Amino acid sequence: MNEIENKHRRTVLLMGIALILCILASFTLGRYPVSPAELLGVLGYKLGLPIKPFWTSSVEAAVWNIRLPRVILSVLVGACLAAAGGAYQGVFQNPMASPDILGASAGAGFGAALAILLGASSMGITIGAFAASLLTVALVFTVSRHARGDRVLGLVLAGIMISSLFQSGTSFLKLVADPNNQLPQITYWLMGSLSGAAWSDIGFVLLPMLCGLIPLFLLRWQLNVITMGDDEARAMGVDPRKIRLWIAVASTLVTASAVSVSGMIGWVGLVIPHMMRRLVGSDYRFLMPASMLGGGIFLLIVDNVSRNATTAGIPIGILTAFIGAPFFLWLITGKGDHYEH
Repeated sequence: MNEIENKHRRTVLLMGIALILCILASFTLGRYPVSPAELLGVLGYKLGLPIKPFWTSSVEAAVWNIRLPRVILSVLVGACLAAAGGAYQGVFQNPMASPDILGASAGAGFGAALAILLGASSMGITIGAFAASLLTVALVFTVSRHARGDRVLGLVLAGIMISSLFQSGTSFLKLVADPNNQLPQITYWLMGSLSGAAWSDIGFVLLPMLCGLIPLFLLRWQLNVITMGDDEARAMGVDPRKIRLWIAVASTLVTASAVSVSGMIGWVGLVIPHMMRRLVGSDYRFLMPASMLGGGIFLLIVDNVSRNATTAGIPIGILTAFIGAPFFLWLITGKGDHYEH
C-alpha cells in the first residue's frame, strides 16, 4: 500500500512540475514572440529585482498586462472546475456529476446576460454573474429542504429544475436583447472565453476561489469516508450531512468564481476527475490535488490553442466541448470501474 501511495505522490509531484512548464511555455506563445530571457527579465523586474530592462515596452505589456493575467486565470479556473467536479462526483456518488449540477453555471449565465442587457461594465458583468450564481444555488438548497424522500436526490432534482428556469430566463433575455450589440456579447460570453482577462478579475475572484479550494483540499479524507456510505461514515465519527454541506458550499464558491470570469466552460469538471482516477485512483487524498493540477494544465493548454489558432481567437467553451466529449467517450469505454476504493 505504501508503494502505491508513493507512486501516487510522485504522480502528483510530476503534474505540479508539468503545470510549471506549461505556464512558462504559455508566455512564449502568441503574436508577439517572447524569449525565455525576456520573460524571466520582465517578471523579475516587475517583482522588484535589480534588473536593467533589455526588452521593448511591447514585450513588457504583452507579458505583464495580457499574458500573465490570462495564464493565472486559466490555471485557477481549470483547477476550480476540476476540483468542484471531482467533489460533486464523490458527494453524490454520480460519475456524471459536474460543477453545474446545482445550477451555478445557469445562474451565472442569467446574471451575466442581465448585466449586459443593463449596460454594465466588464466588472459589472463579472459581479452580476457571480452574485446570480450564488443566488441560484441558495435557491436550490431552499427548494431541496422541502423535497420529500432522499435529501441528496432532492438536491439534484432541485438543481435540475432551477437550472432549467434560469436557462429559460437567459433565453428570454437573448430574445429581447439588441441584436446588433447586446445579443452578440451575451452569446460570446455564454461560449466561454478568457480573452478579456485582467488583473481586476483576478483580484475579484482570488479570495473566493481560495476560500473554496482550501476546504476542498483539507476535506479530501472526509470525502473518502462519505463515499463508503452514511452508516460507515457515522461509525467513523464523520457527520455525512455536515460534510456534504461544507463540500457543496465550497464547490459552489469555486464554480461561481470560475464561471463569473470565464463564462460557460463545460467538460473540464466532468472529464478531468475521470482522467485523474486513471492516474491516481479514487483516493481523494491524491485525487483532489491531482484534479486541481490536471484542471489547470488542461485549461491552460486549451486556452493556448484558443488564442493562437486564429487571429480573433476561438471561444474556449467550444474547444473544451470539442476535446472533452470524445475524450470522455474514450474514458467510459475503458476497462475497470474507477469508482471502487
